[in-house]
Amino acid sequence: MASPEVQSQLTAIESSSTSQGDKGTAFTSLLSSIIASSPPEQLTTNLTVFIDTILSDSVGIVTSRPVLSEYVTAISKLTSSEVQKEVYVYTLEKIRPKIVSFEEQDCNIREALADIYEAENGNAEAAKVLQGIQLNPHQRQISDEFRLKVYIRIMRNLLEDDESITADAWLNRATLLIHKSEDPQLNLMFQMCQARILDAKRQFLNACSKYHQLSFSPLVADADRMHCLAAAMTCAILAPAGPLRSRSLATLYKDERAPQLHQDYALLEKMYMDRLLSQKEVDEFASRLRPHQVALQSEGTTVLSKAVIEHNLLAASRLYNNIGVDELGVLLGLSGEKAEEYAARMIEQKRMSGQIDQIDGLIYFDSIPSATKEGGAAVGGAEKVVGRQIRRWDENVAALAQEVENITSMLQNEYPDFVAANLAT
Repeated sequence: MASPEVQSQLTAIESSSTSQGDKGTAFTSLLSSIIASSPPEQLTTNLTVFIDTILSDSVGIVTSRPVLSEYVTAISKLTSSEVQKEVYVYTLEKIRPKIVSFEEQDCNIREALADIYEAENGNAEAAKVLQGIQLNPHQRQISDEFRLKVYIRIMRNLLEDDESITADAWLNRATLLIHKSEDPQLNLMFQMCQARILDAKRQFLNACSKYHQLSFSPLVADADRMHCLAAAMTCAILAPAGPLRSRSLATLYKDERAPQLHQDYALLEKMYMDRLLSQKEVDEFASRLRPHQVALQSEGTTVLSKAVIEHNLLAASRLYNNIGVDELGVLLGLSGEKAEEYAARMIEQKRMSGQIDQIDGLIYFDSIPSATKEGGAAVGGAEKVVGRQIRRWDENVAALAQEVENITSMLQNEYPDFVAANLAT
């Protein structure tokens, strides 16, 4: 129950026959008195009774609207966050049926309440409160930039709570407005949210590109730039093996800052060099990953284990001209049947070039010039890959012709007369 003194004063002001302006002044003065003189255990009750009064039907909108604005400002200055939360939540419930008349006040309360939740790491509650803001109001005009700020703030809170799927829906809304923003900080926060959502959706190549771009932004602190670079390297390592990932690996490998990230750089270097990865290296890397990056997929493997299997398969294609299916399985730590399935999928998706002879149980790998690994035009099918046997025949003929030329040159140097008499044409 509110204190009798506060209750009587509220009743007196509410029933007075003074002008709406004088009533507003009286309510504001009483509010200051309540905050200054109410004992801590009575403060919340007195404030809720105050809200009941100014939102009653007997108090006109002309009075209640400015008083409520003063009320929101006064509550924000209280030292007790618990009192602030209780009063704000109660007020939101009270104005819900009259939201059309108090859209601005509702928005201000929700932003202030979200501030409190964020300070307490209550990101889910903060996101929920912000989602209730009227972004297509009836009684006031708001800018697209304000809408964008709200969208981004909701995204950031959802991402902190690992709600990437819900955050993606708000990203779609923000994408429609981001081109209108001229605020560099707002654009930066949008890009960061976009990168994190792509990462969470396991679109690792796109996320890698976004993170790498952010690592060069002058608006990002030096330490955070390195975090972005580390995230880019992680995404590149987790991405599906193939020409596109090879380009990303090459870009990061050549980044002069990359060697500063010793642990990730060592693994990235081995992948870039097409070297086989050991289980110990993979386990050490897995210990540094976020939950969504090590979650089980529908086929029973993790994103990391699948990426490593595909990488080792691609590395094997660089080492061998051909290999038995069972031997490949041993190399990859899989059954022969499963190894053949991985190889078939990568060949079908043109992420690896080769042929499978199911009768003899052999996989033939088509050799790919090393220059294409740097991202040249030949990678990814821009250059049609001819059959392995034909290309190998051409290579052998070229090598034989070169050896004959070398022998002829040596003979000409040592025995010029003999060459002139017998070999010259």
